[in-house]
Amino acid sequence: MNSIYLELQDVLDQLEAAIMEQRPLSLVRVGDGENIVMSQETVWTTEQVLQERWAKKANLGQKGLHLPNTKLRDEVASSLQRADIVGILPRGDSTINAPDYLKRPLTDMVFAHFGIAPPMTCHACVNRELVQNLRFWQMLAGKRVLLVTRETEALRVMLEHEPYNLNIVNALPFDSYDQMDETLHWIQDNQHTFDVALFSCGVNAVILAERTAALAGKVAIDFGKANNIILKGRAN
Repeated sequence: MNSIYLELQDVLDQLEAAIMEQRPLSLVRVGDGENIVMSQETVWTTEQVLQERWAKKANLGQKGLHLPNTKLRDEVASSLQRADIVGILPRGDSTINAPDYLKRPLTDMVFAHFGIAPPMTCHACVNRELVQNLRFWQMLAGKRVLLVTRETEALRVMLEHEPYNLNIVNALPFDSYDQMDETLHWIQDNQHTFDVALFSCGVNAVILAERTAALAGKVAIDFGKANNIILKGRAN
């Protein structure tokens, strides 16, 4: 992977410049869920995929998607091919709670399969760092923010008040992959109403963030479990 690796301050520089210049930028992230989705019938069999604890949870309705789903697989891979900054897990990383074989080793396999070579990468858990960084909130101050997540109301209330004080212009509930097309249509139709979009909706956020940057010309961030940090003070 010949990507430029960005530390947190570099990521903030990229985001801030895009917000100020009003140009599109997508920040997406790859963890065990994205790896598992992309491994379907590419580097693993469907049977292998469905044996994974993560896949079982997905099929119980806990991940905003059901497997097998090869259309989702291809959409995630396409979005990762086009995204500006892709968060990946460093080798041997222990930030996320998943078996090692579901982390960087599997990312390397699926990236090789799909020919994914992001121009810029950063740590996959960059969202957890952003949410605790004052400069991040300062750059969003006064901007029109679109929120897309399952827990729209609770998160909106938190973000509109101290210490965040964001201007949330819209909060779209997003529970499941089935809402993808409808949500992207809404974003395209309403692109002049917001400046920055934050997505906390699991694997779906990869597609939503990359497509929002491309279709609406905005800064779009896969915010992941940052919503849990805001609501509960912890990522899980």
